[in-house]
Amino acid sequence: MAAAEPKPPAGAAAARRLARSCWSAFWDYETPKVIVVRNRRLGVVYRVVQLLILLYFVWYVFIVQKSYQDRETGPESSVITKVKGITSSEHKVWDVEEYVKPPEGGSVFSIITRIEVTPSQAQGTCPESERVTNAPCSSDEDCVAGELDMLGNGVRTGRCVPYYHGASKTCEVSGWCPVEDGASVSQFLGKMAPNFTILIKNSIHYPKFQFSKGNIEMRKDGYLKHCLFDEVSHLYCPIFRLGFIVERAGENFTELARTGGVIGVIINWDCDLDLSASNCNPKYSFRRLDPKHTPASSGYNFRFAKYYKINGSTTRTLIKAYGIRIDVIVHGQAGKFSLIPTIINLATALTSIGVGSFLCDWILLTFMNKNKVYSHKKFDKVCTPQHSPGSWPVTLALVLGQAPPPPCACSTDPGRPQDEGQSQAQAVPPSRPGPTSAPSEQMVDTPDRGAGPGPQASAPPQQDSTLTDPRGLAQL
Repeated sequence: MAAAEPKPPAGAAAARRLARSCWSAFWDYETPKVIVVRNRRLGVVYRVVQLLILLYFVWYVFIVQKSYQDRETGPESSVITKVKGITSSEHKVWDVEEYVKPPEGGSVFSIITRIEVTPSQAQGTCPESERVTNAPCSSDEDCVAGELDMLGNGVRTGRCVPYYHGASKTCEVSGWCPVEDGASVSQFLGKMAPNFTILIKNSIHYPKFQFSKGNIEMRKDGYLKHCLFDEVSHLYCPIFRLGFIVERAGENFTELARTGGVIGVIINWDCDLDLSASNCNPKYSFRRLDPKHTPASSGYNFRFAKYYKINGSTTRTLIKAYGIRIDVIVHGQAGKFSLIPTIINLATALTSIGVGSFLCDWILLTFMNKNKVYSHKKFDKVCTPQHSPGSWPVTLALVLGQAPPPPCACSTDPGRPQDEGQSQAQAVPPSRPGPTSAPSEQMVDTPDRGAGPGPQASAPPQQDSTLTDPRGLAQL
């Protein structure tokens, strides 16, 4: 006897069957099947979902967001500022050259409203400030000679000396003397500061659309010499009172002038270039930018010094300035009709309407009373006599938890026995080809009628719906 051939492993055979099934299913063609379900509640859900999607795209996407436009954000911008006005303190009159820092007129500048002056500082030795850590002392042993404190005012000499006022003592330092805390004098400049005027000249350019515009009206009659900004009557007169800016930012001017702060002047250019250039106007807003409720670092101040010589020795006046810093911020966007974003958003809208069909299919195949009947009608398998590959719609029905019709040999109606279907198909004469439309069935969601004897029982069997009804409108 010949030796029996070894059988291949079961796993290898299953893998080959799976590979053949996948390869065969890859060449399947899938086409949608139209089924009309006459169910009022399901139809209401379907139309409501479609209406909501349509309203979203029409109102929000196209009207509010203007998604049919090509857009450009962040315009090229230039800002020029100029401050005018005078004020006075307890000791002198101040003009623009003294209280505006820096004087170049850029988009960021400071207006000094209060100062603490330490006059006649010169290089020498003097007591350290009491605010410096480890500066208070009782004897020379408490002071280390040559020690340098980064938060102090000089190098310690090793001596413990009386303070500027009172009975306390601090370590002596070598540096600019007297130190700031020991001899400073405070002066308030904010008496007339609310009436200072600020000219903010701004021009923008959108290079994508070659569009430029400025915030000053083109007039030659000295318009800017006698106007102040008003949102209604003088929109293109960008001259603002400092008190107006602080008030619109929601701040108290007296308090802000004493502690200092940062105010943002925000200019927004939102332009619809499908309209005329006169509809592209600047919009101004004002708000405080620095955190005023932070105890560790509230307000705004800076220091600078003025140097001069007395008897050949260098002397300076140290000034600690509190002020209102103005930051001019420009932003915006421009849009103009373009065919490409219009087509993209229209295609997105039309595709999104299909969400209603997906939702209703899920309801139909999951929650309806006759979901198995609907599943049998929705997922059909049509094969050829040569081979019967798997069908992806049947797989989808299994994933959704539905039972697809049992596989049969190429029947056109899954509910009809195979021999009956074949015999009837042979008895039907060939008909003329109908119009090429998607297969369609109508299903009425009504209770099933009892099958009793009657005249219809003796009627001849109906022909296949795909042969006798070329439009595919067979009734269930």
